[in-house]
Amino acid sequence: MAHLGVAALDTREVGISDMVLLRKLSNAGITENLRVRHREGLIYSSVGPVLVVVNPYTWLQVPGTKLSIYSPEVMKLYSFKSRLDVPPHIFATAEAAFRQLVLEEESQCVIISGESGAGKTEASKQIQNYVAAVSGGGDGVEQVKTIFLQSNQVLEAFGNAKTLRNNNSSRFGKYLEILFDRAGRPVGGRCRNYLLEKRRVVRPGRGERSFHIFYQLMRASDKVRSTFGLGDDPSVFQYLACSGAFDVPGVDDAAEFESTLSSLTAIGIPPKRSKAILRCVAAVLHI
Repeated sequence: MAHLGVAALDTREVGISDMVLLRKLSNAGITENLRVRHREGLIYSSVGPVLVVVNPYTWLQVPGTKLSIYSPEVMKLYSFKSRLDVPPHIFATAEAAFRQLVLEEESQCVIISGESGAGKTEASKQIQNYVAAVSGGGDGVEQVKTIFLQSNQVLEAFGNAKTLRNNNSSRFGKYLEILFDRAGRPVGGRCRNYLLEKRRVVRPGRGERSFHIFYQLMRASDKVRSTFGLGDDPSVFQYLACSGAFDVPGVDDAAEFESTLSSLTAIGIPPKRSKAILRCVAAVLHI
C-alpha cells in the first residue's frame, strides 16, 4: 500500500489556486485561470472560501501514484488542516465545515450548485464520504453512516438519468441533513427531494434515457425479470423506446441493479417492500 505524506499533495503553481489573488478579478480572468489549471489536471480552485470545480469527465490520480484523488490516503492529508494550508479540494471544504461544526458547535451548510454535468452529484458524495471517514464511531454510528452513504445509490437509481450532456444527471434537487452529537458522531439525518422531473418517465429526450432503475431492472436476471413479466429487450416498451437510447458506455446496468438492491436493504427497506417498489417500476413499463 502506498503511503503519502503532506508533500504528496499537488501543490504545483499553475495559474492562481485562490482567485482572490488574481490581479484583475473578472469573468475573463477567472475563465482563463480555470482553463489553465484544468489543462494540467488541477480541477479545484477557490475564491476565498468558495470552491470552484471544473469537471474533468475522468477519474484523476495523485501525480506519481495510482491513488485516486478521492482515496482514503488523500482524505488523511486534509484532516485537521486549514484550507489555507492545503491545495483546494472538496475534502478541504468538507473538513472546514465539519471542524466548525465540532469546535464551534454551530450548524454548517454546504451549497453545491452548477449546470447539468458540472459534477454536483459527485461533489455531494465525496463530502459525505469524507465526513463518514473522519467523524467518530461507536454504537449505532456505523449503521447511520452506512445508511446515508448507501442512500446515494438508491437516490441515483430512481432520480438520475442519462442526458445528452451527462451520463448520471440528477433530475431532482436534494437537501440532505446529517445530525451529529456533541462528539461529532453522526446520529441521524433526513433527505428532502425537490422538483423531480416526472415527465422523463413518459417522454425522455431523444438520445437520453429515463431514470436508471428502468434499465437496471431490464438487465436483471431472468428470474427477476420473469417475476415482473419482463423480457430482455427494452425497445418493446413505449416509454423506453421513444428515446432510442438504452445503454450507457462503461455502465453495467446488471451490476448497478444488484447494488441498488443491496442499498435498499442497507437503508432499512425490507425485501417485501423492495419487491413492491420494483413491481411498480415494472407496471409503468407495461402501460
